Amino acid sequence: MSAARMKASFHMGSIVALSLLLVAATPADSPVADAAQRGDLEAVRTLLRDGADANGAQADGTTALHWAAMNDDVQIVEVLLYAGATVKPTTRLGGYTPLHLASRSGHGDVVRALLEGGANANGFTNTGVSALHFAAQANSAGTIGALVEHGADVDSRDTHSSRTPLMFAAVSNSTAAMQALIDAGADMSAATDIKDYEQISEANSKDRARRTAVINAGLPPDQRPAARRGGGAPPQAAAGRAAKPAATTPDPDAKPDPAETADPDEKPEPDAAADPDEKPHADTPSEKPHADEPADGSAPKPHADGSADSDTAKPEEPGEPPIKALSSTQQIGKQGGFTALHYAAREGHRDAARLLVASGADIDQVTGGDESSPLLVAVINGHYDLATEFVEQGADPNLVSDDGAGPLFATLNIEWSLRTWYPQPGAFRRQSTSYMDLTRSLLEAGADPNQRTSTHIWYAAYNAGRMGVDFTGATPFWRAAYAADVTAMKLLVAHGADPDIWTIKLPARRRFNRDPDIPNNPVNDEPEPLDPSGLPPVPVGGHGIHPMHAAAGVGFGTSRVAQQHRSVPDGWLPSMKYFIEELGVNPNLRDQDGFTVLHHSAARGDSETVRYLVGQGADVTLISRRGQTTADMANSPEQRAQPHPATVALLEKLGSKNNHQCRSCGEGRGN
Repeated sequence: MSAARMKASFHMGSIVALSLLLVAATPADSPVADAAQRGDLEAVRTLLRDGADANGAQADGTTALHWAAMNDDVQIVEVLLYAGATVKPTTRLGGYTPLHLASRSGHGDVVRALLEGGANANGFTNTGVSALHFAAQANSAGTIGALVEHGADVDSRDTHSSRTPLMFAAVSNSTAAMQALIDAGADMSAATDIKDYEQISEANSKDRARRTAVINAGLPPDQRPAARRGGGAPPQAAAGRAAKPAATTPDPDAKPDPAETADPDEKPEPDAAADPDEKPHADTPSEKPHADEPADGSAPKPHADGSADSDTAKPEEPGEPPIKALSSTQQIGKQGGFTALHYAAREGHRDAARLLVASGADIDQVTGGDESSPLLVAVINGHYDLATEFVEQGADPNLVSDDGAGPLFATLNIEWSLRTWYPQPGAFRRQSTSYMDLTRSLLEAGADPNQRTSTHIWYAAYNAGRMGVDFTGATPFWRAAYAADVTAMKLLVAHGADPDIWTIKLPARRRFNRDPDIPNNPVNDEPEPLDPSGLPPVPVGGHGIHPMHAAAGVGFGTSRVAQQHRSVPDGWLPSMKYFIEELGVNPNLRDQDGFTVLHHSAARGDSETVRYLVGQGADVTLISRRGQTTADMANSPEQRAQPHPATVALLEKLGSKNNHQCRSCGEGRGN
């Protein structure tokens, strides 16, 4: 379950909890309420004739009128109202009136009786929900009609996240309620509020700093947290997103992004910047360097006239901010601005979505937070059937969120997300439409196969930091390559995908200043270690990772990705054969770190692919910018990566040097 949905479930679950608490309430000092709880009309009448208090409440504040409303007992309601029962009492938990409880259960006759008895049609619970919100969720058109007749605001907002009754109905696929609300004039373009997670994070940081200061004031200097950590304060966070790479095709209007993986209550969606529609930009290099790539795989040399090749960064335009690595909070950015159609899309409710579109809802309205379209929201949540319907109804397949991700990229990403990290791995298997069907529909509808992301996708697989590579600048083809999905790669190429578009190199990220007095603990201004690879440097904004590197298993030897499951249905070798034999890519092509596909294959212990690559001219002697040989990559280059002795032996036999630096073998046990 997504973070957003969990929050929504908790919010609505509190309402259910209230019901359980009420039912379980222990009678206190209200015999009339006790009789109404049992549904005993005669006992209620007798008690009232004998002078019992019609408004007497049980210990939790529940009155006889509350019980009659919940039980849909119109007769008891009328008797109580005649006897002077007030329609205004609220429960101690939640602040529910009898009208709220009757509306929640869709008891239209009781609702009408209470309204005629003076109940406030626009009253809210302590949790910020009105009777109309409850009626919408209960899918009770009759209750909605009664409330609207008595002045209920059809576009009232819950106080938690400014959702309207129509949004409540869309979340629960309550089409009868939706039709009643639309007939009553509900605004289908209304959107939820927006939350700026950068601001929230900054406020939380300031609050933590204040608390820390208070705590430190009462501690000796040597016991304060900063002293114990042995370091200074973190450097100022980088601001601004990476430049949005130019797409081969103009990017129509948009920028949408789902991320309402966020939450209805949370002001959904991810990403956006101070101005919801504007983010800082920086120029990025041209996308295709492969044509001039030297045969040895080194970076292209400058032209005779001194101009740089396409894999070097373009000079920054005056006034443009540099490309910067974003924090997790900056990647999420702003969330919110969901409409009823976005909610229907997030839940995969086809009936609700059809009704809204048929009634005039804008199928291409993007969220005010991260600029996600309903189509993108549907895809991100794995609802391929609904997404296909949106495409057939004319939804724009090129609307992208503010992180540059469009429906095409999202389809491939969500299909190949790490299943161990996805909360509902079986959800996609309930779709009649396959991801390839949807991919084909999007391409046939004109989706640009060369759209590039403008930052790492924060919701990419619920595995931030475990992918081994940043997605900034990735195309749908790149994402298919990262999954070693040859079938998808071929389909994308057939529709114009450029197989040589790289990701973008970002600045190195150092989270904390280090103590200069501690050996091997660099401070931020310390020069970078020497590069023994002999390759020219790759500037920030230059080429990061080629799709072939992605298909070879980039990250296995450099991050925790080695410990994560990667979906590679047909193995790794077919993708290497596709790149080399059909696309003609140089097997010695180097990524931003100086690794070749042979390095990546070695890190996985893939001896079969190693033999193939060497047979295709891959050079086993090339070393990375970190000085690692191909044998080193097979020999546990990271603590969490296991050594592959058979692959090490193979590479040594083929001429690779083993520096015996196994990181997981223990001291003195290097292979």
